[in-house]
Amino acid sequence: MAGGHAHTHGPPARDPHTGEDLVRVSALARNALTAFLVLAAAATVFGLVRYWPGDAKTSQKVAASDFAAPGVTFPVATVRSVLPLCPADAGGTPTGEGDGQGSGQQGGSVTCGALTVALEEAPDRSVPVSVPPAISTSGLQPGDRVQLLRIPAKDGNPESYSFLQVQRGAPLVLMFGLFVVVVAFVARLKGLLALVGLGFGGVIVVSFMLPALLAGTPGLVVALIGSSAIMFVVLYLAHGLSIRTSTALAGTLFGVGITAVLGLVAVDAARLSGVANDEAATLASFVQTLSPRELLTCAIIVAGLGVLNDVTITQSSAVWELRAAAPSMGRVELFRSGMRIGRDHIASTIYTIVFAYAGAALPVLLLLFIYERPVLDLLQTESLAEEIVRTLASAIGLVLAVPVTTAIAALTVGGDQPSRDVVPARIEPLPRPGHADTAAAWGPPLTRADARARARSR
Repeated sequence: MAGGHAHTHGPPARDPHTGEDLVRVSALARNALTAFLVLAAAATVFGLVRYWPGDAKTSQKVAASDFAAPGVTFPVATVRSVLPLCPADAGGTPTGEGDGQGSGQQGGSVTCGALTVALEEAPDRSVPVSVPPAISTSGLQPGDRVQLLRIPAKDGNPESYSFLQVQRGAPLVLMFGLFVVVVAFVARLKGLLALVGLGFGGVIVVSFMLPALLAGTPGLVVALIGSSAIMFVVLYLAHGLSIRTSTALAGTLFGVGITAVLGLVAVDAARLSGVANDEAATLASFVQTLSPRELLTCAIIVAGLGVLNDVTITQSSAVWELRAAAPSMGRVELFRSGMRIGRDHIASTIYTIVFAYAGAALPVLLLLFIYERPVLDLLQTESLAEEIVRTLASAIGLVLAVPVTTAIAALTVGGDQPSRDVVPARIEPLPRPGHADTAAAWGPPLTRADARARARSR
């Protein structure tokens, strides 16, 4: 890039807030990078305004999918006692029907493997509730809170209660609070800013992406707009408004684009329906305007955002630190050095992606393993094929984002101009001892080692 070199004068200055080296950047590359990001930001804002779902339209979609029959309520109750497991349940064999109720009942009274609860709306009233065997063995104790499903009396039948779920708000809040404290203690301000960015990402997902999908907006469009908006705010908020961060953002947007293209092609080529589990099937039956395949494409793009951001910001920072440590290094060598770091990061990140998805799909893997079908047949099932496509599309986008981010960073930082803090390749021989003009010829010592060498030569 002729004419784009930035001359350095002396050791790199340091940012008074972060302590990082301030590296001079190429004016031409900086302007090109800024223009690209301005266009990307403008497109993102236009997309948010254009496809932001209206409240009336969203509420209509949600209201059309009733969760329960009219009159059904969901009261909260406190556990008073936990009855011992039924003999069959103790051995791990479910005794109930398909609804998961595996408790013994005789004459309408629960005899084993169930809970006695007190309704919060009527504390003096005790209600026996049957629970699935897995819930009975989860460690429920008196004092725990559960949510029930109440069916009102109808056609001569008395009202009835059934178990719905455990109220887990307290432990979840405790874990989140511990997470915030640990992040603040270790990462300090950057960690807290990252948490704020995470909150913004949640707002985009809940306020824009989910309603837009329910409103019938194509999943690819929703994913690209939402991912771009999240990355712009998260990166600049956590890492500061700088060319270094802009370089990582450009690499991230490139990786998102690659992942989107690969996800779209793979979903079509593999003939994936997007309905691989009960939740997806239920959603597809409730929301007729939502295409399960569009939803799957959106999920593939969003799933790789976190690890993609991690890789690009690391590569950008690595190139910046290399330039600060070696101002005379050429751009080609700078790129090669950055890629040596990037290859190590790629190797470790691939394991992270694969095992993260494997852990999430572990129950499916176990269930399919029990069937004793050939491995090739198992890999072609809808459930596993979705995870494979999701993993490979994210991994390919991540791997390709590394050289792109490294190249952008190497072109953006200043050229191979020498700096005074670089040791010269050729060292002149010391004058002979006793020379009359030694001090004048040498000039002031540059380093402590230089001063000691002069003292020994006298």
